[in-house]
Amino acid sequence: MLKFWRLIRILWVIARYRLDSLVPMDRLPPLARIAFRLIPIWIFPKGEAPRGARLRMALETLGPIYVKFGQMLSTRRDLLPSDIALELRRLQDQVTPFPGEVARRIVEAELGDSVDNLFIHFSAHPMASASIAQVHAATLHDGQEVVVKIIRPDIDRIMRSDMALMHTIALVLMIVPDLRRLHPVEVVDDYQSTLFDELDLTKEAANTSQLKRNFKNSDALYVPAIYWPMTRRRVMVQERIYGIPVAEVDLLRDAGVDLKALAERGVEIFFTQVFRDNFFHADMHPGNIFVSIEDPGNPSYIAIDCGIVGSLTREDQDYLARNILAFFRQDYYEVAVLHIESGWVGEGTRANEFAAAVRAVCEPLLEKPLKDISFGQALLGLFQTAQRFHMEVQPQLVLLQKTLLNIEGLGRTLYPDLDLWHTAKPFLEKWMKERAGPKGFWDSLKRQAPDLSYSLPELPVLAHQVMRRYEREERQRSQNTEALRTFEKGLKRTRRFSHRLTIGVLLLILAIFWQPLSHWVMHQPWPLVSAGVIGILLILWR
Repeated sequence: MLKFWRLIRILWVIARYRLDSLVPMDRLPPLARIAFRLIPIWIFPKGEAPRGARLRMALETLGPIYVKFGQMLSTRRDLLPSDIALELRRLQDQVTPFPGEVARRIVEAELGDSVDNLFIHFSAHPMASASIAQVHAATLHDGQEVVVKIIRPDIDRIMRSDMALMHTIALVLMIVPDLRRLHPVEVVDDYQSTLFDELDLTKEAANTSQLKRNFKNSDALYVPAIYWPMTRRRVMVQERIYGIPVAEVDLLRDAGVDLKALAERGVEIFFTQVFRDNFFHADMHPGNIFVSIEDPGNPSYIAIDCGIVGSLTREDQDYLARNILAFFRQDYYEVAVLHIESGWVGEGTRANEFAAAVRAVCEPLLEKPLKDISFGQALLGLFQTAQRFHMEVQPQLVLLQKTLLNIEGLGRTLYPDLDLWHTAKPFLEKWMKERAGPKGFWDSLKRQAPDLSYSLPELPVLAHQVMRRYEREERQRSQNTEALRTFEKGLKRTRRFSHRLTIGVLLLILAIFWQPLSHWVMHQPWPLVSAGVIGILLILWR
């Protein structure tokens, strides 16, 4: 019942903000156009608000899951009209805040002390208000400037209702064969587990500490420190940073920042996280990325909000890196073989046919600057290819795909002429060489050394146990073979005895009834007698 009313609310919001006006009616199938015309949505006035503002307000009304969706869309200016993209940017840090007094009560309940005792200063007005939490400026008693991140009240119940509805929609999509291979239920479940991790700020704090450790002493990315004694499930205290939001290109240009170097460094940071560390920031929308301008000629990034992070299996890392390098080399047959080996497409797929289909989609992309590449067109082409070859969406790669979309959006914003392939190719080639070369072998050996040191003393015992097990299995196989031979001999004897018994019974019956039978035979036509003789021969036939 709750999901039903939530669905009614979603339909109400669509009608209230007249989101139907965003749908290109001429591109809809005929039945869909008829359905739209039958719905009396036209009774709601559009009002004076522009379409971008109506979409933003609708997403804010629907809740955090939909705000997250809008945040991702705000990075795709190639897919959205400029007025809508600019309006959706406000979702990143200008969501309607909850009262400062409520924030103080949550902090005091979580930390077990009054705000006045915890901080010299605590701003009642939030610095930023996002979909799941909002941030307040504060100062510790030692003079250190910090920010206090606070989870929105009652957000857990709202998100559970939304995810239940999304799960129901995913189950409905499973009915359609073409959509089933997209694993909608698995994707929603994976998104749910990731999204709910954001409600526990201790997990975000741990992710932040891990990312900071991975980029320790790096001049490419800075991650602000966590104050663990003042961090709880609904409250997190973190070092305050100063920088320019990455989306403010005019401010960065006025500060003399080298935008080309900044864009290339962003690509390098992304691939470093994915391949070197296997731990990547998976919520890299512009509201979470700042730029330090201490050295404009050698700019560095500042990353916040590590609530969503991702990682891949070693197998997925290898397949992904080899796939990307094969794209760079335009070796589409290798791409096809890797997809088949990894199980991303059906086992019966022919590599040459799949390679030809991939070539048709990807060939126009290569050797072009980022501003001339339409990834939306590429995704559409790959989706059509997937329908032909039963390509399956990999739930473990969904976060990576989302992060790639964000990276593309940031690249377009900072430096549209960035050559993504040229920037990433040297890094991947170096990573593959290290992974497969002597250094990779030595690193793998060091990683497995504790297990090997524990297992080596046990090898003689394990070898003896294996030999004993092999001897027992050999004896068991010999016994089974001998028993089978004995059974076969007994079966043959039984068959011979049964045959002899049949002949004996027939001879006995013939002897007893010979005289009347011979008299009867002499008075019967020869075909009937011949049939009887053939019947007896068939009974005796082995």
